[in-house]
Amino acid sequence: MTVAQGHQTVLLEPAVKALLTSNSGHYVDGTFGRGGHAARILEQLDTDGRLLAIDKDPEAVRVANARFAGDARCIVRHGGFASLESYVRDLGWHGSVHGVLLDLGVSSPQLDDAERGFSFSHDGPLDMRMNPEAGQSAEQWIANAAEAEIADVLYRYGDERYSRRIARAIVRERQLAPIERTAQLAEIIKVAHPNWEKHKHPATRSFQAIRIHVNSELEELQACLEQAVSVLRPGGRLVVISFHSLEDRMVKQFIRREEKGEDLPRGLPVMQSEIVSRLRRIDGAVKPQGEEVANNPRARSAVMRVAERTGQGTIA
Repeated sequence: MTVAQGHQTVLLEPAVKALLTSNSGHYVDGTFGRGGHAARILEQLDTDGRLLAIDKDPEAVRVANARFAGDARCIVRHGGFASLESYVRDLGWHGSVHGVLLDLGVSSPQLDDAERGFSFSHDGPLDMRMNPEAGQSAEQWIANAAEAEIADVLYRYGDERYSRRIARAIVRERQLAPIERTAQLAEIIKVAHPNWEKHKHPATRSFQAIRIHVNSELEELQACLEQAVSVLRPGGRLVVISFHSLEDRMVKQFIRREEKGEDLPRGLPVMQSEIVSRLRRIDGAVKPQGEEVANNPRARSAVMRVAERTGQGTIA
């Protein structure tokens, strides 16, 4: 397993093996992170191969530019994978990409850096933005969101049973003093939560939900999945690694829908050959095995899904 600056790349070998169909192809790593997957892809590409590495995090982009500065095969872009199609068109690759890889969620360096505000385990500014140079921070959202909105976000994105109770506590406490630190918010949630899960901090679900909301993670994922199908060549692969059920469910349903084709009225006389199926699944869900989970506990929730672009549908 590759370790880059404290980050252990999850499902490294299975992901790269599923992604690469040609050593001279064009590939997209939509979530560069600390470059574990990107480095292994580049190890296997020949001089004609190319890799587009994308990340919203300015620090990840700095690492990418420094690490692969002398490698003409690697092209780095600072931005979200929801702009995937735009980046690919600029390079003239649209409809000819051999593979798109997405390793979703927050990386270990982001979690472990208290200044990023992702973790309830490390006290720091309440930020949580993947790109701290743009958008609304978690602190700003917490300060201004209505109680009902907070409760809805905690329930929808964190499956938090006590979302209303926690939202009520947050609104009450912010009236007494601004909520500016992760430890401060974690303590508010801890006190408000009536039923702690074994071996899980009571703020786990709420922090996940707020992070997903602040970064519009699910909306951007949906946009990226649609674009990925458009940029892939026939036989090109889509490889997605998810870390919670909301992401995985979205990816699974998207692949199933693209494989099934357009929903048509029941009883409509349509032959199987007339159904446009843009993707086909490659095997089932892949999960880390015992040794990888033992070496990296954060890998235990990872699920990888793979699909291949068919020759059907518009590629232009």
